[in-house]
Amino acid sequence: MLVLGIESSCDETACAVVKDGEGVLSNVVASQHDVHSKYGGVVPELAARRHLENLPVVVSEALKRAGVPAGDVDLFSATFGPGLMGALLVGLSAAKGMAWAVGRPFVPVNHLHGHITAARLNHRLTYPHICLLVSGGHTSVYRVDSPVSFVELARTRDDAAGEAFDKAAKLMGLGFPGGPAVEKAALKGDELAVKFTVPTIREKKTDFSFSGLKTAARLALEKNPRVEDLAASFQRVIVRTLVSRTVSIAREQGLKQIVMAGGVACNQKLRGEMKAACDGAGYDVVWPEPVFCTDNAAMIAAAGFHKFAANPDDPAWRNFTRVDAAANP
Repeated sequence: MLVLGIESSCDETACAVVKDGEGVLSNVVASQHDVHSKYGGVVPELAARRHLENLPVVVSEALKRAGVPAGDVDLFSATFGPGLMGALLVGLSAAKGMAWAVGRPFVPVNHLHGHITAARLNHRLTYPHICLLVSGGHTSVYRVDSPVSFVELARTRDDAAGEAFDKAAKLMGLGFPGGPAVEKAALKGDELAVKFTVPTIREKKTDFSFSGLKTAARLALEKNPRVEDLAASFQRVIVRTLVSRTVSIAREQGLKQIVMAGGVACNQKLRGEMKAACDGAGYDVVWPEPVFCTDNAAMIAAAGFHKFAANPDDPAWRNFTRVDAAANP
């Protein structure tokens, strides 16, 4: 089955064609960093407008690279949330319009489901397993029971880890996006130079809290440390927190495989620390290729395939024929 997926939840305009939920025939991503970097964060209205400009080109290029005409696509999918409302509407409208035009099913995909599925694109996963989903907008730990079934076991109570990196990078004058900027600066710093306290939620110690680290970083800046030292120390406390709590949850659940997903899973410090911790505990740890960690459409197409395969007769995504298109949600 050939699935065309579209991702437009934030500031990446992406389209991919995936075969049977695993074979990536094309994966095209147009970034908007040039639009938002001057503001230090994503501006929703500007993101939606750039999606409108980029999407026709991105879809055309994805079909061209895959060598597949739109009429040969068996299933269309797009991110329906969470994300920026205007940005989501652009991708959803395009995917539903194409599905209607060629009379094929359309499957909406939750953005988080896409990230949880992403590692299947280049790894064989065992079920159930633990997934640490860590990105600019989300930080959670899930028990994944199947490609379409997962339960949240822990989450952030405030900022996501990627959001904390963005805010700290802005304070340090390192630019946007903050995660890669902090990671680059940290390579030249002493991670023990600045002392940060690991945030803990009293009533549920496996949950995360990163908002206080932003304040701690601002206070640390008043003492004029080297920016590289501050970046390294800030990165260290976030990584240690993510690793220790994820491994602890895996131990409690009695599961031996940990999957990392989301943009922050590209962080080399996090990968190294997680692998060391898992090797020491006898666990297996995997993560998607970098291009599948950040927002992309291949993961959306893959998740759409698994949703459809699990229940192909669901009327919610019946064929978008011209006769009944107006009645479809």
